[in-house]
Amino acid sequence: MATRRHFTQEHKDQAVALVLDSGRSIAEVARSINVHEMTLGKWVKKAKQARTAADADKPLAVDEREELERLRVENATLRMERDFAKKVATWFAKDQP
Repeated sequence: MATRRHFTQEHKDQAVALVLDSGRSIAEVARSINVHEMTLGKWVKKAKQARTAADADKPLAVDEREELERLRVENATLRMERDFAKKVATWFAKDQP
């Protein structure tokens, strides 16, 4: 019966960094450190989720907030123009014999 291997958090973090920071594939890194691809894949997935959660918790910087507001205004304008274009197209379509 096979024994289960245990890895330190530091080892996991280094393996994940090899994948995320170096651009190497999970399969390539897994082979080089003698870990199963599925195991390394789970570590990478967990690390990505942790990074996403950490990014979501950070407040927006001033320039990011300004860009967000500008994009919201632009989005509203584009929606209004789209809706108007739809109405004009419908109106012209009704006039066609």
